[in-house]
Amino acid sequence: MSVEQAPVQRADFDQVMVPNYSPAAFIPVRGEGSRVWDQSGRELIDFAGGIAVNALGHCHPALVKALTEQANTLWHVSNVFTNEPALRLAHKLVDATFAERAFFCNSGAEANEAAFKLARRVAHDRFGPEKHEIIATVNSFHGRTLFTVSVGGQPKYSDGFGPKITGISHVPYNDLEALKAQISDKTCAVVIEPIQGESGVVPADKAYLEGARKLCDEHNALLIFDEVQTGVGRTGSLYAYQHYGVTPDILTSAKSLGGGFPIGAMLTTTDLAKHLAVGTHGTTYGGNPLACAVACAVLDVVNTPETLAGIKAKHERFKARLEKIGQQSGLFTQVRGVGLLIGCVLADAWKGKAKDILNAAEKEGVMVLQAGPDVVRFAPSLVVEDADIDEGLARFERAAAKLTQS
Repeated sequence: MSVEQAPVQRADFDQVMVPNYSPAAFIPVRGEGSRVWDQSGRELIDFAGGIAVNALGHCHPALVKALTEQANTLWHVSNVFTNEPALRLAHKLVDATFAERAFFCNSGAEANEAAFKLARRVAHDRFGPEKHEIIATVNSFHGRTLFTVSVGGQPKYSDGFGPKITGISHVPYNDLEALKAQISDKTCAVVIEPIQGESGVVPADKAYLEGARKLCDEHNALLIFDEVQTGVGRTGSLYAYQHYGVTPDILTSAKSLGGGFPIGAMLTTTDLAKHLAVGTHGTTYGGNPLACAVACAVLDVVNTPETLAGIKAKHERFKARLEKIGQQSGLFTQVRGVGLLIGCVLADAWKGKAKDILNAAEKEGVMVLQAGPDVVRFAPSLVVEDADIDEGLARFERAAAKLTQS
């Protein structure tokens, strides 16, 4: 028997929520696959994927089954105990990657927080407190905690919160010479997104990542790949480092890992992991049985040759149609990205107007994202059906035509 609930509308947000978000004018209430319905029953096609989170779309049967079974079994025990889903998930990630050890938390920011703390602790233990500097890239995004937002290369997110964490510098992305000039024996880590997500879907050059790996080795620094947005099949490889053939020392994962259930992971080697001895770091919810059971189900579906090959094929389907829409409408000049993380770079006349394009798309019944003010971003379900791709892009094409004709 369902309990009668008080009706709520979008206007309630402005009355009861902290105003740090500006959500859309409609409220999604139900999802299935790549389709979403709002309060009025209007149907939309979802190419936003909860910001690259809903790796298997909405209410995927395998995830619903895993969550329901676990919900009827064991919810939470804390890290005073371990639990079976966490151990199974750790085995799956270790078996599928370079890593030998996993640390579970609840978000991408927490995964990065753990990675940065580990890097500093390793350097402290091996070389002393002087070796603590972290190099990140301009326009990078690594989370919203004070440490991760300080490492992120976007001052608009870190200014105004008091003194920033020190020992952090930023160099231009994809610029190996700049990294070479900045790195020193005081550097404990270099952190890079293999594809910059939030700042415009900018893929790294292979030579850049290879060069960063070499520089880190030469300076006894750790290479951290932030794969919060690129991980778990998004690029057509399970992790983007595999796509590039460059192995980091530490990898962070979240977003798609839980398919919509909050979970994050830091992956590393046994040799590095031993520096986080008992009591040095922790999280009450991390490794929660519910989250880990769902993440196991996500990996079972995503980490198969069929799904990964399908992602590459779907990329081509998106790209070909988007390039055609770009040429016809004049909205964007370039379609870039890897797998199902795709960015449409706006033409000069439309620079700064990504939000307008999002709004126009929504009016035509398709949900897309922006990545900065100059790029429209697509991060759909990794198993989005071709019919949904075609229909969603037809709607997007109508939005583009209306925008450019008005």
